[in-house]
Amino acid sequence: MSQSTSLADYRAALTTPGSRRPLIASLLGRLPIAMTGLAAMLYVQRETGSFAIAGFVSASSLVGVALGSVVQGRLIDRFGPTRPLLITTSMFAVALVALSLSIEAHAATPMLVLLGWAIGITEPMVGSASRALWGRLISDERVKNAAFAYEAISMEVFFILGPGLAGVLVAAPWAGTGMIVGGLCMIVGATLFALSPAVRAWGPSPRGQARSLLGALAGTGMRTLAIAALGFGIVIGFVEVAVPAAATEAGSPTLGGVLLSIFSVGSVAFGVAYSLRPWPRRMSLRLPVLLAAFGLMVALLAWPSTLRGLAIMMVVAGAMVTPQSATHSTAIEIVAPKGTAAEAFGWVLTAVTLGIAIGQSVSGYLVEHHGPYASFLSAGGAALVIATVVWALRNTVVAERELVTA
Repeated sequence: MSQSTSLADYRAALTTPGSRRPLIASLLGRLPIAMTGLAAMLYVQRETGSFAIAGFVSASSLVGVALGSVVQGRLIDRFGPTRPLLITTSMFAVALVALSLSIEAHAATPMLVLLGWAIGITEPMVGSASRALWGRLISDERVKNAAFAYEAISMEVFFILGPGLAGVLVAAPWAGTGMIVGGLCMIVGATLFALSPAVRAWGPSPRGQARSLLGALAGTGMRTLAIAALGFGIVIGFVEVAVPAAATEAGSPTLGGVLLSIFSVGSVAFGVAYSLRPWPRRMSLRLPVLLAAFGLMVALLAWPSTLRGLAIMMVVAGAMVTPQSATHSTAIEIVAPKGTAAEAFGWVLTAVTLGIAIGQSVSGYLVEHHGPYASFLSAGGAALVIATVVWALRNTVVAERELVTA
């Protein structure tokens, strides 16, 4: 059973001894998480004049992030965060410079796609390390849950700010400004985080500890969590395509991004309130119930006939985003095999990223042939189907609590 939190728990989490330096550094390192990829895509489009090439580069970057989050998470669990983060940050800096030079030189598309993938796979996973660090610094369950909720809420704020910053900076005299500024924030933030005393004190895991090839996915409950995260990502992917399409259909294409921001604002506003009294209380029930509720609310986006009505419904539907993100992060404490917290968070990120890619692909087809309303309804249907699967597997969320790596 998961405990509720209070505002005092948030204060206790954010003032935990040893947390200040990594907390500030992680904010800087994670701020551009939704900015760098988009800025790179806009940069490529500006220089090549092709949205197709820009889309390929963006997709390859997402594939890299999906793979890199798991690989880096496993390395962080095995060796501690400092060395893996410093190495990947250095590689990320090289890839960032190489991509910028290649764009300026109008290199061939395969080269741009390869470098986009390189940026994604080497993007320093400060989020995974930061989330796992809270579990090491805090023992009180209520305070720990508040820390996980803070991680989810702050990520939503970054997803609101990132695209806006990318859109503003692409209009700078040099179109690559956004990509470089975002990359520098990541590099500086990741380096400061890796070198902070609390992070450096997190040493390698015992050499004698046996490890399954499946790593975090050795736990059946972890696999159930990954399915729930996949469903969450699929619904997000549907929305990210259908909402701009609805705005375009209504004759106001520029409002598409604004509506998506409203979606995130509703999420942040409700996230803190939900963490104070989460429901359902049992984590095994919370995963499928929140996913099903999210799907139903997104399906209702097919109902409004005006953009004003859609905006109102976006606030309502967005209320389910942060509660799910926080729930996924908290569930790791229950379902992840011992010593795999960072990798487990990486698998959640990978599942969400894969889900977004699936949702965007299917939504694009539906919008093209049947309109945005069909995409919203399909998103709701997909969420209900996956929520049913998670419900059927709900007992595994409890059964894996004492699992250790085989």
